[in-house]
Amino acid sequence: MHITTIGNANSTAVNAPARGSSAESTRIRSDVDAARNTALSALNNDRFRVMLEQISDPGASGALATMNSDDQNVVDFNTALSRYAENGK
Repeated sequence: MHITTIGNANSTAVNAPARGSSAESTRIRSDVDAARNTALSALNNDRFRVMLEQISDPGASGALATMNSDDQNVVDFNTALSRYAENGK
């Protein structure tokens, strides 16, 4: 899977026309810029890309939707939480 961005990914606040810059419009432009930067960061993140590939697989997405696993390696909640914490570092 290859993800490409379409259009101009430059800052909204820099490119927006000056239409009476109120505090609210400045905040909205800032929020849009933050959302755009977060989305671009996620698209360029290899772990996120791998996760997208895994969940786009029909077999995996079906198991995910039903919260079932094809294999019988069942992990208890505390072990899963511990592994999640280890991977987050």
